[in-house]
Amino acid sequence: MSKLVIGGSLAFDAIETPFGKTDKIIGGATPYIALSAGYFGAKSHIISVVGSDFTDSYFEILHKRGIDTTGVKVDKDNKTMFWAGVYNKDMNQRTTLTTELNCFEKFSPVVPESYQEADVLMLGNITPKIQQSIINQMKKRPKLIVMDTMNFWMDTALNDLEDTIKMVDVLTINDEEARQLSGEFILLKAAKKILAKGLKYLIIKKGDNGALLFSNDGGVFFAPALILDSVVDPTGAGDSFAGGFSGYIASKGKTDFETVKAAVVAGSVAGSFCCEKFGTENLQNLTEKDIKERVKRFEEMTKFSF
Repeated sequence: MSKLVIGGSLAFDAIETPFGKTDKIIGGATPYIALSAGYFGAKSHIISVVGSDFTDSYFEILHKRGIDTTGVKVDKDNKTMFWAGVYNKDMNQRTTLTTELNCFEKFSPVVPESYQEADVLMLGNITPKIQQSIINQMKKRPKLIVMDTMNFWMDTALNDLEDTIKMVDVLTINDEEARQLSGEFILLKAAKKILAKGLKYLIIKKGDNGALLFSNDGGVFFAPALILDSVVDPTGAGDSFAGGFSGYIASKGKTDFETVKAAVVAGSVAGSFCCEKFGTENLQNLTEKDIKERVKRFEEMTKFSF
């Protein structure tokens, strides 16, 4: 099975939406990425840190799906990172109630020897310096390096972020972040300016309006978001997208435009499943049949003749 290495946060979340709320559940970027990637043929390997309160029962959620946690350090003298937030009625906006970095505040990643020879490296939304550290520890460059980031790093660590972008192949951001990073309002102009930083591909996520893919040779592709009967919790949808995307590419072993287009659809499929239940619950229990049926729905939704 192809190898996907994932660097990012592993945390506890407490989530409230109009449809209910949770106590502390497994969260952070890496569980969503790893769980999603597994449904598209990739073996996930996580690099992160947790505290002493991250008990075996939480690790079992990951191990049950074949996820390797050798690269997860357990800081016995600290607690796991914790985030709590509330979503409003339209589910497109949320209010953060608390963010406690805890053990993640001084996280220094170590890439295990068993994580070398990765097909794809997926870097979740963490500080650009940590992303750089993980890249620099890879003895052999993966076929594709993908990174996620956000406007916070554009505000507080822009130089480091710019340096990191030069080291990767694919950047995933939302439309607001694309405009901020490029200084351009029109997304096509923004994409061209961002791609000029050295990227092969740029993905601009538009939430429930789908995702745009741009290549450095002028290719453009749009994948709509699936119309769902209900959205219970959008937390982790972007990370699930990243998991489906990177897992698909790792399993195919190719990075041409047609493969990357299909990977964007795989990401959209994973993100749609994530939204239907709280946290990673839905991603823990999918079947191959579930995935195939949802891919077919995407095909039917976008197919037409003229």
